[in-house]
Amino acid sequence: MLGHHYTHSFLETAVASVNAGCNLELSYGLRKNVFMHIPQALAMGNITLQMLRDRVRPLFYTRMRLGEFDPPAMNPYSSLDLSVVQSPEHRNLSLEAAVKSFVLLKNVRGTLPLRAQDLSGQRLAVVGPFADNPRVLFGDYAPVPEPQYIYTPRRGLEMLGANVSFAAGCSEPRCQQYSRAELVRVVGAADVVLVCLGTGVDVETEAKDRSDLSLPGHQLELLQDAVQ
Repeated sequence: MLGHHYTHSFLETAVASVNAGCNLELSYGLRKNVFMHIPQALAMGNITLQMLRDRVRPLFYTRMRLGEFDPPAMNPYSSLDLSVVQSPEHRNLSLEAAVKSFVLLKNVRGTLPLRAQDLSGQRLAVVGPFADNPRVLFGDYAPVPEPQYIYTPRRGLEMLGANVSFAAGCSEPRCQQYSRAELVRVVGAADVVLVCLGTGVDVETEAKDRSDLSLPGHQLELLQDAVQ
């Protein structure tokens, strides 16, 4: 609220938040924490002790239901260690979730789905800054797994046994430096072309908004060249 000029200080923000019913803060850190001003607000009479108790009660109720205060022996998660992180079981579950999710696509001329058996002898071109760059495939606040577990479009298509060629055109989403000759060479020799474009956290993320929805840099030009 301070950043949006609704209040003028962390103290004012703490008072307004507590009065509005907010009981949890995603803080900057203990030294720059809005809710660390609650004791001062209480001493000044801006909020009451009963109000604080009302705000804190659901937090501790939830923590108790989650077992935070139970003995370790009663907590089934206390026996877990790092070996379960990105274990085969968890990766298989992630794959199942991805397979069972859906996305709306415009399927012109019945192009989709691309089946492995139909791609035998076909030449595929996968192009664009998102075609084979694991770093840019994850959005804001997303965990990034180990590189060996990340399947880019290029890596995934190569597993189908098809003849896959690749050209980034531009190496990063901002696409300031675009190699048209590289793209045209790869696309011109292909039967099927997949163009991988977008923004990613390099271009837009929290506190990094854009004024329009246009593709950044030369990405639109890259797409037009691929179509032509």
